[in-house]
Amino acid sequence: MRRSKITGVLAGVAVLAVLTACSTEEPDEETGATDSTSEEEGGESSSDEWFVQADYDEQEQQMTATFEGNPDEPWLQYIDGPMTDTSQFATQEAMKVCFANASISNPWRQTGWITMNQQLEVLEESGVISEMETRDAGDDDNTQIADIDYFISEGNCDVFIISPNSTAALTPAVERACDTGKPVIVFDRGVETDCATTFIHPIGGYAWGIATANFLVDNLEEGDRVIALRILPGVDVLETRWAAAEKIFEENGIEAEDHFTGADPAEIKKIITDALVQGEVHGVWMDAGDGAVAAIEAFEDQGVEYPVMTGEDEMSFLRAWEETGLTGLAPVYSNFQWRTPLLAVEKIAKGEEIPAEWVLPQEPITEDERAQYLEANEGMPEGHYAKFGGEDLPGYPDAWQDR
Repeated sequence: MRRSKITGVLAGVAVLAVLTACSTEEPDEETGATDSTSEEEGGESSSDEWFVQADYDEQEQQMTATFEGNPDEPWLQYIDGPMTDTSQFATQEAMKVCFANASISNPWRQTGWITMNQQLEVLEESGVISEMETRDAGDDDNTQIADIDYFISEGNCDVFIISPNSTAALTPAVERACDTGKPVIVFDRGVETDCATTFIHPIGGYAWGIATANFLVDNLEEGDRVIALRILPGVDVLETRWAAAEKIFEENGIEAEDHFTGADPAEIKKIITDALVQGEVHGVWMDAGDGAVAAIEAFEDQGVEYPVMTGEDEMSFLRAWEETGLTGLAPVYSNFQWRTPLLAVEKIAKGEEIPAEWVLPQEPITEDERAQYLEANEGMPEGHYAKFGGEDLPGYPDAWQDR
C-alpha cells in the first residue's frame, strides 16, 4: 500500500491498535494533559464549561435531518446549509496537499489514516493531487503548531488539511493558514474560528451523548448506577459527548460517576473493579469504545451480570457484544470522514461549491444491525472500525487487515 510522504512520529504506531483510544484521542492529545484523573482522584468534571444549549438543540435536530447526496456514499453527504464558493481555486494542475495531522496514535485514527491514503492513491492517479506531505504531531499542540507554520513558510502548499490536536490551542495556527489565501480544510475536531474553506465532521459530540444516554435511560431504572469512562479532558467532541450524557442522566435520575481513563485498559478495569466492590453497577457509558473489552472483563472477573453498555463501532466491542449477549449500542463518530477532506480537494480543484460546515451522517449501530457489520468486516483486526467506508477503494481489504 502506498503512503503519502510523511514527517513525524509514525514508526510502530500500528501496534497500539488494541491498546489505545478510539474515536478521537489519547493522552496528551486533547489538552496536552498526560495524566488520567477521575473525579474521585481529585479531577473535576468540566461538562458545565462545555455545555451549550443551542448546540445541543441543533445536533439533536440534525440526528433526524435529511442529508443531501447518495446514501451509498455517506462520506459525500451533507446537511443543506451555507456553501463556500471555491471557483477562485479552480485549476487543471495537480495540487500539493499539506496535511497537519494531530496523530495516528489510536485505532480510530489508524483506521482513518489507511482509508485516507487509499483515497489519496485514487486522486493521485487521476491527476487531482500531485502529493500529500503529512506532518504528524504525535498528540502535541506545540508540534502541530510548528508543523502548520512550517507548511505556511516552506511547504509550497496548494491546499491545507488540518486535523487539530486540540480546540483552542490550534486556533491561531489555523487562522494563519487561512491568511495565506489558500484553501484550508479542517476536519474531525474543530477550532474556534470559521475561517476555513470547510469544516468537515460528523454531527458531533452532543449527538453521541444524546444517543448513548437515552439508550441507557431506556434500558435502566431511575436510581440505577452508571460508570462513565472518559478518555481525557479538553477536546470538543469528547467533552460534549459527556456534557450531553450527563444532562440526560441527571434529568432521568440515573446516578452517573465519570472517570478519566487515559485510554488505558488496565485503568479501565481498575475503575470498574473498584466500582463493583463499592456496589452494583447497572450501566457503563463510554466516550470511546476501544477499551470496552477491558470493562467487560472486569464484570466477568467479579462474576456479576453484564451491564447495559455503550461502546463504539470498533470490532473488538462489536465482537464482545455479540459473544456476551449484553444489552448494548455502538455509537459512531463516522470514521469514513477521513476520505472527505481529499474529496473536498477534488471539488475545490473543479471550482465547485462545498459546504462551509460539512456535516456528515452519524448513525449508531444497533443490535439488529450488528450481525451485518460483523459479517462485512470479517477478518478485520480488533482495532478496525466498522463504518470506515473504504470498501470501494484500492487495497481493500488487505490494506486495512495488514496494518
